[in-house]
Amino acid sequence: MPNAAIVVLAGTESPSDLGRVVNALQTAQEFDEAGDDVEIVFDGAGTQWIPELEDDGHDYHELYAGLTDLMSACHYCANAYEVADEVEASPAELLDEHEGHPSIRSLVEDGYEIITY
Repeated sequence: MPNAAIVVLAGTESPSDLGRVVNALQTAQEFDEAGDDVEIVFDGAGTQWIPELEDDGHDYHELYAGLTDLMSACHYCANAYEVADEVEASPAELLDEHEGHPSIRSLVEDGYEIITY
């Protein structure tokens, strides 16, 4: 079984960014449904998606809500993009493993294929 880490870097500024986060969530869903180990990491501007997708009126809230146990977010970036309070209130775990950021290296070391959106 493959291990996959889906890293969401896309911000919330354009329709193409919405497409990227939806593709990321659908990819994570596919891995999860197959019984593979998968993690979703919201990093950089991607941390802005958590408050957006937490809104139960969002078109993709249901997709997001079905995957929340797989999610984490960059501690540093949540603060930098001013969404730390919203991320802390969400199910996503805040990671600060390497200078305030998630450790992508540790995911690679653990055998995860890194897929970025």
